[in-house]
Amino acid sequence: MGRGKIYIVGTGPGDPSSRTLSMVEAIKNSEVVIAYNTYAQLIRDLLDGKEVITAAMKEELFRARMAVERASEGKVVSIVSSGDPQVYGMASPTMEVLCKRGMDLEVEVIPGVTAATAAAAKLGAPLSIDFAVISLSDLLIPREEILVRVEKATEADFELALYNPINHTLLREAMEIVSRYRTPSTPVGIVRAAYRKDEKVILTSLGEWANYLKEINMVTTLIVGNSRTYVCNGKMITPRGYDRRYQI
Repeated sequence: MGRGKIYIVGTGPGDPSSRTLSMVEAIKNSEVVIAYNTYAQLIRDLLDGKEVITAAMKEELFRARMAVERASEGKVVSIVSSGDPQVYGMASPTMEVLCKRGMDLEVEVIPGVTAATAAAAKLGAPLSIDFAVISLSDLLIPREEILVRVEKATEADFELALYNPINHTLLREAMEIVSRYRTPSTPVGIVRAAYRKDEKVILTSLGEWANYLKEINMVTTLIVGNSRTYVCNGKMITPRGYDRRYQI
């Protein structure tokens, strides 16, 4: 029996055009592919001849354990995340399972285009300088801890990329904190299902974003500008600082 291997792969936002060559090659080299049901559908064109193991949402540890078990049998396994597997993805739980079990299987993390940069690309150039990525899912992280992070990042004038805004009460609380430090005209981008067939891109402001609450679900990313972000030609722009030193 050969020595097994685990690829922890990021598919990108979902459309095949945003996949990396390394991600496609990892799937091709794998005998077993493990994924959340929706992610398996996004890469179904790559799955012919593979053993495919799917699981529901909130079954991340099951997926991680299955990857470790199949790899320990000598199989080459891909465990799949959307976006990048290190950004709220399967890299951490898979490596934690290996560590807790005292196992030293070969693991390769394959990066992918994460939701923050995918959404930002649809909006223009909002993440051109320091920014903070914060998940608004309180399934694993206490609500109070999330709101502290939002406040500290906003106070420091970071641009914000807000993931997992499915809890609308928590989202409202977070945006209320942002409103203490930013003006109502601050640009806000709402991108749902970036690079997928049901994609929707909304450019609004901190004072008006709540008008679009019904458009915000678990595949939505919000991009909130910093104090210098502005809109020109229908695009969000955050200056890098060239305008402070040079004639543009």
